[in-house]
Amino acid sequence: MEVPMLVDDFLRRAVQVYPDKTAVVDGSLRLDYRSLAERVHRLSNALRTLGVEKGDRVCILSPNSHFFLESFYATSQIGAILVPLNFRLTPVDHAYILQHAGVRTVLVDHEYTQVVDEIIGDLPAVRDRIVARDEEIEPPAGWLDWNQLIATAEPTPPPSAQMDENDLVSINYTSGTTARPKGVMLTHRNCYLNAYNMIAHLGIRHDDVELWTLPMFHCNGWGGVYALTGMGGTHVILRNVDGRRIFELISDEGVTFACMAPAVLRTILDFPEKEAYPIKTHPRFTVAGAPPPAAFIQRLEEELGWSFIQIYGLTETAPLLTVNRPDHNVGPQDYAERSRAGTPGIGVEITVLDGSGNPVPQDGYTVGEVCARSNVVFKGYYEQPDQTEAVMADGWFHTGDLGVWDEKRCIHIVDRKKDVIISGGENISSAEIEDVLYQHPSIEECAVIGVPHEKWGETPKALVVQRPGQTADENTLLEFCREQMSHFKCPTSIDFVTELPRTATGKLQKFKLREPFWAGQRRVN
Repeated sequence: MEVPMLVDDFLRRAVQVYPDKTAVVDGSLRLDYRSLAERVHRLSNALRTLGVEKGDRVCILSPNSHFFLESFYATSQIGAILVPLNFRLTPVDHAYILQHAGVRTVLVDHEYTQVVDEIIGDLPAVRDRIVARDEEIEPPAGWLDWNQLIATAEPTPPPSAQMDENDLVSINYTSGTTARPKGVMLTHRNCYLNAYNMIAHLGIRHDDVELWTLPMFHCNGWGGVYALTGMGGTHVILRNVDGRRIFELISDEGVTFACMAPAVLRTILDFPEKEAYPIKTHPRFTVAGAPPPAAFIQRLEEELGWSFIQIYGLTETAPLLTVNRPDHNVGPQDYAERSRAGTPGIGVEITVLDGSGNPVPQDGYTVGEVCARSNVVFKGYYEQPDQTEAVMADGWFHTGDLGVWDEKRCIHIVDRKKDVIISGGENISSAEIEDVLYQHPSIEECAVIGVPHEKWGETPKALVVQRPGQTADENTLLEFCREQMSHFKCPTSIDFVTELPRTATGKLQKFKLREPFWAGQRRVN
């Protein structure tokens, strides 16, 4: 008899093998795996008592917390589908997602109950509101208290929901870097196999202590939850990204692993008091999303003596597609090569296709769209078959990312399709220009976009955040770029700004930067 791949297996194994081992550190709260599982079972049974059934959508709106971690397993083991919300979105965005997903029950951190109360009149499908709160905070009117709700529920596993591995675990809404969020349907099989890949390629072990810097609503949060739990590691919860708190937790809890966005890596590198914290472990840091500048990798390994691993994936791929480690035929000090997306994970096929759907040469410089085929590729966009069809062709998922590959099948992401600048018929990578700018000592952050130009159609513009105390002017930075790259690729102008718009996971929202320049005009690409 075949046994389906169900993500609940990961918690079940941890309880069997490591019942007394610390599972969660969340502020002053510590839970071992036996206690964590009991809370999960109680929440599952409480949700069933409220009428939540297999296939019902349950959302969670919360920063990282033990409550969030519990919601993963409490929903999946009764066959409900978790819809994690980005807490940085507006109430209008939350209303759209809750309506679109048809959410029945909402689990909400006490800081965000008012957000839901503002839009509850537009959510007729929502029947129950459950608040996660500290003991000293009173639950708002109309809300059920999480801890009180589970206190009287059974601490034993609920009846089997008769799940199949192709049933949905979650609907994860895309981060909205380019348009209205789409609901990515991930199955038990998707998440299960992705967790296996994270264990294999990132070296997740029973003695790992993971610091949660990425928000748990993010796709990388999902993979990490299952992989670390299944191996019996410890989840150290970080609610807000803060340099001092990061170093305190690494030192006090013996952190060995973390997955983060480049912006968090920069926070760690630039924290001025890092020498004050004794670090006895040798943490390995995985960076997802946009690759960090090569200088960041060099500083992490040479200044701190910690390890760096680059990964690449998308919400639609649950998320891991490729990994770049020093042992993948890349020299440890070849930091530019190590910032590449890397080689395919086990069970992942990658190709790079031109506009006619043919593979481009594996020469390391011919650009095409990165496409993937694997059991980690999502089931489709929820209630959006046309959007699903648009990204699937002949069994290949079209990522929308442009890249090149070499003879080792190592992938280097050049840019997003929508971010490539077409100037006078030439394709210019905004990421390439950003890499050059990051080499200048005055640059804290930068983003390059295409802006309208009467003759060339569009030309590159850089928006720059300078480091404190730095005063490099526009001409200085333009000349620096011209010394490093072909002149047709260089920015034609530079604006200095105080901050850049990002999603909660650190991705640049370039469409917001482009909006004021393209108002009333149509951008071709």
